[in-house]
Amino acid sequence: MNYKDVLIVGGGAAGFFAAINIAEQHPNRKVSLLERGKEGLQKVRISGGGRCNVTHAEFIPSELVLNYPRGEKELLGPFHQFMTGDTIEWFEKRGVALKIEEDGRMFPVSDSSQTIIDCFLNEAKKHKVEVLYNESVKLIEPSQKDAADAISQFKVETQSNTYHCNTLVIATGSNSKIWKILESLGHTISPAVPSLFTFNITDKRIADIPGVVARNVEITVEGTDLFSEGPLLITHVGMSAPAILKLSAYGALELAALNYKFDIAINFIKQSFDACIEDLKAFKLDVGKKTVYKSPQFELPKRLWYNLVLASDIDQDTRWADLNKYQLESLAAQLTQAIFKVDGKSTFKEEFVTAGGVTLKEVNFKTFESKVHENLFFAGEVLNIDAVTGGFNFQNAWTGAYIVSRAL
Repeated sequence: MNYKDVLIVGGGAAGFFAAINIAEQHPNRKVSLLERGKEGLQKVRISGGGRCNVTHAEFIPSELVLNYPRGEKELLGPFHQFMTGDTIEWFEKRGVALKIEEDGRMFPVSDSSQTIIDCFLNEAKKHKVEVLYNESVKLIEPSQKDAADAISQFKVETQSNTYHCNTLVIATGSNSKIWKILESLGHTISPAVPSLFTFNITDKRIADIPGVVARNVEITVEGTDLFSEGPLLITHVGMSAPAILKLSAYGALELAALNYKFDIAINFIKQSFDACIEDLKAFKLDVGKKTVYKSPQFELPKRLWYNLVLASDIDQDTRWADLNKYQLESLAAQLTQAIFKVDGKSTFKEEFVTAGGVTLKEVNFKTFESKVHENLFFAGEVLNIDAVTGGFNFQNAWTGAYIVSRAL
């Protein structure tokens, strides 16, 4: 019988982190990892544009959980056991120093994801983790409790081998085939929908200004309670950056139900309409002889200001002093309540994040063990947990995998 003490399915961030920590803390147990591809850690490789956004510099558990649209309540306890500071210490003890960028994201000082990959591969080798590539799992079932395999809890079949193990850790991310297998084992799977994506928008106000960033906006989705704020990036196909990505994460289910066709209202200056009117009237007095078009206000990017002015029925030669009431109100509306029609989505870079997975009520978050099957554990995005962009999804992977290692 091809028996393993601990078998981990999935050679990504959570899988390798679980394997290394289990092997290190339980040196007498044989730990094996199955990866369906010819190499693992592919999401680690592409994260952060190839630099690997390891975690985020938020060190208070109650604040950290606010970045998880699904999993906020469940992760509070786990983050008290292992979170950002522990992640930093774990890597530094293994020779990988991390740095904090202005927006709080944390990367290896080397600015290369290969540093993280090399760390994991070296640690796996050091602690004698057996890594088996090209092993795509086809079947998982509880072992029959006869005298021949009384120590085995699970049978795992791949396209070429059959394994038996006492402890099984599933760290396969958003793998629909594994989700179906887990359903056959009695687990409930929340349907998968995209969670991090940009908005496709065709609008003359943004058509010719890709790359422009409005540094601090407020956005709401019309007809819903969805709201976000932060930087907004104009792209070739629409809008992106944190303000949009937060909406896509927190509104993953609602926006999917709308088939990604909806209206958003953007307040580019984070002021009320009335406050904006008063400021515009003051500009009429203070810079009355200047043209509105050529004198951007509210610290908005020039090209965005130009387009919003033209959209307000104000031509390029109109002076501030000559603005009429209609033009003032039209400009204030463009600045504080501009409506844009979203018609579809685009994936955020190569960093696929999906809402969906094993229903959280079926997991014991003190150990990340299944409540349906003893000795079956989960780590990472195989669970119905996802986060906004910025290193938070990796932190969930590290935390879950580490707690599994301690629970054995």
